[in-house]
Formats: sequence, C-alpha cells, structure tokens
Amino acid sequence: MVLVYEVPLAVQPEDIDEQGHVNNVVYLRWVQEAATAHWLAWATPQEQDQWMWVVKRHEIEYVSPALPGDVLVARTWLGKARGARFDRFVEILRGTDGQLLAKAKTTWALLDAKIQRVARVPKDLIARFTGEGEAQPEVSG
Repeated sequence: MVLVYEVPLAVQPEDIDEQGHVNNVVYLRWVQEAATAHWLAWATPQEQDQWMWVVKRHEIEYVSPALPGDVLVARTWLGKARGARFDRFVEILRGTDGQLLAKAKTTWALLDAKIQRVARVPKDLIARFTGEGEAQPEVSG
C-alpha cells in the first residue's frame, strides 16, 4: 500500500516565462513545497525538532506545460528507506482533467537537526510515511 499526500497548487503570474507557460524552475519549487507540506502534516512536532531533510538528488521529467490560470495538484509519496535516505516521488497534475504535467524523483537524506549529521531513518517514520508496519498518519492530505 502506498500512502499518497496531495498539495493543491495554483499557477501564479510570476511563474510564467517568456514562452507563456510555467517555467521549469517552478516545478522544482513545487516538488520541494510538496515534500515540506507532507513532512509538516505527518511528522510530530518533536520529530520536526529532532530531524531535518536535505536533498541529495532531483530528477524531473516534464510531460506537458502548465499554463496561466491552471489549478494543479502535487501528489507525493515515499519509496523504501535505505539507511538515511528515502526516494520521494511527486506527480504534478492539472486538477481539471488529471493530465500529468511533470513527475519527479528526489532523494533525501535525514539529518539529526542538533548535530547536523546523517542518521538512519527511524522505523516509526518509515511506517507512518510509507504504510509499512502499523503506524498510520492521522490525516491524508
């Protein structure tokens, strides 16, 4: 079972480039915003104080352009934890017709916030964010 978190997005006038569609860099911002919103929604306040995430790698595939006035949704979920790392997947879809506009795979590493060192992802976080085990999030989006 994959646990998906959704974040609504809206194309802003400043997101549009000289070609008349959303600039590619904006998609990267949306990927980061979806990851941050997911973490803040499902991590406890104590976990948010104890842990922080850093990006190791981003891969984005642009499928179809987002246009002025589009209302979008970012869908995100996590793959398997590998030590201190998780792969996060994000799809950006047009809300009106479900058209896939872009998809991303990012690799994040967990840091102990106090000492700024890489740490193995705790099993309870893995369970809550991936559905592995019994711990489940209280909200779905």
